[in-house]
Amino acid sequence: MTPRVLVLIASLMFGFCQAWAAPETPYPSTYKPAASQTALIKGANILTAEGPVQENTDLLIQDGKIVAIGQNLIAPANAIIMDARGKWVTPGIIDIHSHLGVFSSPGVPSMRNGNEKTSKNTAEVWAEHSIWPQDPGFELARKGGVTTLAILPGSANLFGGRSVTVKNVPSVSVQGMKFPDAPYGLKMACGENPIFYAARGNDPFTRMGNMAGYRSAFIDAQAYLEKQQRGEKQKRDLRLETLAGVLSGEITTHIHCYRADEMMQMIDLSKEFGFKIGTFHHATEAYKIADTLAEEGIAVATWADRWGFKLEAYDAVPLNVAALEWAGVHTMLHSDSAILVQRLNLEAGMAMASARHADREISREEAIRWITINPAIKLGIDDRTGSLKEGKMADIVLWSDDPFSVYAVAEKVFIDGVLLVDREADEAEPESDFLVGQSVREMAQ
Repeated sequence: MTPRVLVLIASLMFGFCQAWAAPETPYPSTYKPAASQTALIKGANILTAEGPVQENTDLLIQDGKIVAIGQNLIAPANAIIMDARGKWVTPGIIDIHSHLGVFSSPGVPSMRNGNEKTSKNTAEVWAEHSIWPQDPGFELARKGGVTTLAILPGSANLFGGRSVTVKNVPSVSVQGMKFPDAPYGLKMACGENPIFYAARGNDPFTRMGNMAGYRSAFIDAQAYLEKQQRGEKQKRDLRLETLAGVLSGEITTHIHCYRADEMMQMIDLSKEFGFKIGTFHHATEAYKIADTLAEEGIAVATWADRWGFKLEAYDAVPLNVAALEWAGVHTMLHSDSAILVQRLNLEAGMAMASARHADREISREEAIRWITINPAIKLGIDDRTGSLKEGKMADIVLWSDDPFSVYAVAEKVFIDGVLLVDREADEAEPESDFLVGQSVREMAQ
């Protein structure tokens, strides 16, 4: 062969090797928005989650992005025009605490893949490796206006594993749903669950055992991180990689914790080991320490009024959400349920009603943030979604009525400008085969 041919072959082989080299980030997102049509929504009441409600306002979607919000917008020649007079437009709902895909429907044992109940510390597992994209719960959530979800492992362990953020789009693979470049989270759990679900013959059996388990794990993670930072060779450890990511700030924390005293213990733990708590989840007693949470900059994701299903949830109050908002806490609503995820707009409405019963008001502008931009901020994706703003992803819901009304229906749901829910056309859409024969509870819409 001539030298020129050899050089050409070498170049091709080098390119081949580069193409097949292991990615820097394992299990990368392959999500690509589908082609979308230009659409002009006209005359709506728009809650942007960025400011006051804008009445009788238009919104233009083009190439999967929001390109304009204002009155009397001119539609491009190829645009679909939607008359939204008397209707409401909001950002797509973001659920910061979901188990869709890991606790899937049908609810059979082989589909319960959210809890690795083999150890008190399973920080090495990743929720995305359990997600079943065909879970019909994703479709039902879309019909409730949910466009993005954080999928978390369950709360059987002190350290349950990594969470993942997904776009709520149909896909044959989890990589095809995975929100590009969204930071990972670590699911942790306080209180009853790690004790109740303790693997047979293993600890913890008490709350002091819980705390000892956290501390021992972070001591090991500190040593692992220090060696990593010094460039020392060490055996790769998936569990310690995740915990070291928390200590370095690369991975946020989602901590299942109900009682105020235990949240205070976790705050002390974070200070002992120098990491930042991202969000307390459930947090039914957060109202007792609202000032502390605001001062520490710790967010809360909770329900409007769920309580009493176990002892540590007994001291909840319906005013919890509003009290946190008034104290300046970064407040969010979550589902933790395949049914409630279809009604997060009504959760916000219920929390508004609880405030009204206390003779104070929560505005629509405040309430919409609980289920849109506030979770987007804590998931590290607020630069791209979570509010209606020029240049952001066109993740949008067109509601038939005030979104906090029991009469409101998500008529149209766009994800990256793609119309994935259209109530006018849904009668022709097939239902998932995996809903056939399921109970009404599984199919609530």
